[in-house]
Amino acid sequence: MARDTLTREQIVRTAVELLDEEGLEGLNMRSLGKRLGSAATAVYWHVKNKDDLVVLAGDHVWHEIELPNGEPADWRSAAVALAVELHAMFGRHPWLVQAFGSHLFYGPGKARFDDHTLALYERAGFAPAAADAVAAAVFTYVLGNALGDAAMVSLNRRLDREGKDPDEAFRDTMAKASEVAVAFPRLRARLEEPAATDYAAAPHQTLELGLRALLTGLETELAAASGRPGTA
Repeated sequence: MARDTLTREQIVRTAVELLDEEGLEGLNMRSLGKRLGSAATAVYWHVKNKDDLVVLAGDHVWHEIELPNGEPADWRSAAVALAVELHAMFGRHPWLVQAFGSHLFYGPGKARFDDHTLALYERAGFAPAAADAVAAAVFTYVLGNALGDAAMVSLNRRLDREGKDPDEAFRDTMAKASEVAVAFPRLRARLEEPAATDYAAAPHQTLELGLRALLTGLETELAAASGRPGTA
């Protein structure tokens, strides 16, 4: 594909596909050009470098998040639903979670999400500065919650490249972790429970439970600071 027939949109969509399959370490202009049927140099007519491409790809996937229309009757349920959508997007594109450690993301996709989130919190009664604080706290919580899955994807990819069996490596590690945990009474008690099958397993609906607790706590704290009553 010649450079004059390439578009930035084509390049970004293909970069997302490559990132989803190979991770940050698998993205390079040569591999991207091969997928596009073009020379790597043609890509540089549309993007500056790999870092620029990662930022563009990151903003592209933000558009996947569905934003509800209208004002919700229950702002906390709406906030949880929006955060769950964000978490699901991170799950589809785990490279984005890792990229937060090395890139600053911006663009219309992220701005669309941020503006909708702030509007939700302001309609709930938070002042703009308080809405900023709540949005930042929820985003950080979701990002941290997605980190474990993203790290596991990256680890499995690395083990595959090294010719190792990821499942076997995980089982061996969990067996060693369980041996260590036996020395600690609360961890040992959980391992000895009949339903205990996986030392690394998280309780069901941990994300939603934590989000609701976080939002309720932030509302109570900020309401107290402003002198207005919080809502249950």
